[in-house]
Amino acid sequence: MTDVSIVAPNGGEVIELGPARIRVLEDGGTTGHRLGIGEITLAPHSAGPPQHRHAEHDEGFYVVSGTARFTVGHTDHDAPSGTLVMVPPGAPHTFANPGPEPLVMINTFTPDLYVRYFQDLRDTFADGRAVTEEATAEVMGRYATTPATDFA
Repeated sequence: MTDVSIVAPNGGEVIELGPARIRVLEDGGTTGHRLGIGEITLAPHSAGPPQHRHAEHDEGFYVVSGTARFTVGHTDHDAPSGTLVMVPPGAPHTFANPGPEPLVMINTFTPDLYVRYFQDLRDTFADGRAVTEEATAEVMGRYATTPATDFA
């Protein structure tokens, strides 16, 4: 018989990263590493990660509550609750919460590669080291992800 994963409302691994809270709902263990799922909560008036590109996985965002601002290259897109954003490999992107309420999104990774990024990022800054774009980029690089600065 195949095991089924059920994650309760307060279940999953919680990773605190400054203004962001990631709750890992599926780490890939149930899906044969084909899919990872997280819940991202971003504090009001907070930026997300530096704009970046993934080389080896698709990423999806479903806005549950609040309004996200996605930046793709030089273009901003406001995404209110109920919006789905799909990012294929190679597309530059980032997100932020410009609003006065917490932003909650369901985040998918196909395959699950990027779930481990959040765990590594937490561990990198666990000793109190400052969260910098350079250190974040170094951890991203472990997961076939690079900062995006050229939008041509």
